[in-house]
Amino acid sequence: MTDIPPNRPRLTLFDLDHTLLPIDSDYEWGEFTIRIGWNDPVEFARRNDEFYAHYQAGTLDVHDYVRFAIEAVRQRGPEAAAAAHAQFMREVIEPAIRPQARDLLRQHQAAGDDVLIITATNEFVTRPIAQALGVQQLLAMQLARDAQDWYTGEIDGIPTMREGKVLRMEQWLAERRLAWEDVESTFYSDSMNDVPLLEKVNHPVADARLRALAHERGWRILDLFSDGTNQNAQPATAQDAAP
Repeated sequence: MTDIPPNRPRLTLFDLDHTLLPIDSDYEWGEFTIRIGWNDPVEFARRNDEFYAHYQAGTLDVHDYVRFAIEAVRQRGPEAAAAAHAQFMREVIEPAIRPQARDLLRQHQAAGDDVLIITATNEFVTRPIAQALGVQQLLAMQLARDAQDWYTGEIDGIPTMREGKVLRMEQWLAERRLAWEDVESTFYSDSMNDVPLLEKVNHPVADARLRALAHERGWRILDLFSDGTNQNAQPATAQDAAP
């Protein structure tokens, strides 16, 4: 183990779904829109299954998917969308936020880390979730807006997915006149899609879903929502990640 240089800023990144939350907020929002009558259950499930099949095959057009995922919100407008999301937070998200997730975030924040959530789920769904978790900095799938400042259904900028997460982080760093070598970086994730970013940071922390890869690479493993001892592990920013 080596000590972190005293003047090097600490940057701690978290994936959201199945990392800080034990659920997939994108999927749960889709199910919620069915329950409140915004989407037809049969047609929505058919299209969602098609997108998922493309996702598994590595052929997903993320722009088409985001148009699909945000269509009901776009059609209802800002007032109805805000009211629906507030209900979604009360009924779905707040019951899913676990103390161990809050504790882990607070440990990093108390240590002085710059904490970010970086997620492939769109900003409409995830910004209130980040705020509920006490995290002000969010890099999500950014949505384009029209002249009335409402969603068009298109993605604005680089999608925060796979290598796109690395590129968005590099943009974020450049805006602060920083590069990867200027920060001591940690990233928590459960997803194979996040391997490019896990490989980029100083301290990758993998969920148990990535156990085989983590053992192969010597990455730390943290299963935040199991009953095992891992969920109380200390943040990785204070030391080199241990296998």
